[in-house]
Amino acid sequence: MSSPSLCTVTTRFHPSLPQHSNCNTIPSERILMSSSDRLLFNRQTSVHQILGGGLFADVVLWRHKNVTMWILIVTLSSWMMFERSNYTFLSYLSNVLLLLLVILFLWSKSAQILNRPTPPIPHLQLSEETTNEAATLIREQINRVLSVSHDIALGKDSKMFAKVAAFLFLISIIGSLTDFRTLCYTSVFVVLMVPVAYERYEENVDSILVKGNMKLKELYIRFDEECIKKVSKWILEKNKLS
Repeated sequence: MSSPSLCTVTTRFHPSLPQHSNCNTIPSERILMSSSDRLLFNRQTSVHQILGGGLFADVVLWRHKNVTMWILIVTLSSWMMFERSNYTFLSYLSNVLLLLLVILFLWSKSAQILNRPTPPIPHLQLSEETTNEAATLIREQINRVLSVSHDIALGKDSKMFAKVAAFLFLISIIGSLTDFRTLCYTSVFVVLMVPVAYERYEENVDSILVKGNMKLKELYIRFDEECIKKVSKWILEKNKLS
């Protein structure tokens, strides 16, 4: 059986494209553009917009180089400190908070005795509106996870099941190779390096992803025609005989 052509793949996965009597007349640029809409980032928006377009996106994409550099330096320093010393995060945090409270307490007492101004500590308090917004956001995300889990458990969403299973399997592999603390530090470096690298070499990366995406679709069609359809046909014939 001959492998499916690019026209076959395009027709099955992009039925919105106009039909041509000769498949070779379909412009390759149109095919690639249609395929790239499903890749990594929506081509209608920039990487900066997908990351939110705010301060977070500016930091991740190195718009504020000083802030990004400081985050990298602090992350690397904390990783080296925790790895080289016997400190754990909980003990380190407790010691820092204890030192801060002692300094502020002594500062306040000495200021009262010497008639000096007290430490300029703002009065921090969460508003009811902020609390309600955070609770609503958390509730929506939890309900979304529960809804997806319910559909997967009942076998309603095979694609989502495959994605979740692959994701959990990937986490299992990563977890067996490193500890959680190192994974967090590595994630910070990845977040600060990968998006800016993708933005800089966007066209080259998209070109590779388009070709890989089309190849995977060809393999899927071959697998569907050579395996899944044959198995389905065999099951139907067996049911008829029984």
